[in-house]
Amino acid sequence: MNYIDDVSVTLRRVLAFIPTLSPEERARVSSHLRAAKPSVNDVTEALEAE
Repeated sequence: MNYIDDVSVTLRRVLAFIPTLSPEERARVSSHLRAAKPSVNDVTEALEAE
C-alpha cells in the first residue's frame, strides 16, 4: 500500500504544478502519462482478472 500512496503523492504534485505549465509542457506531460506502461488501468485490470 505504501507504493500506491507514493504514486498518489506524485500525482498530487503533478496536479499542483499544472497551472504553471505552458500549453506545450501540458501536452508533453499528457502524452507521456498516456504512453506510460504499465498504467493504472493495466494494474487495475490485472487485479480484477479472474
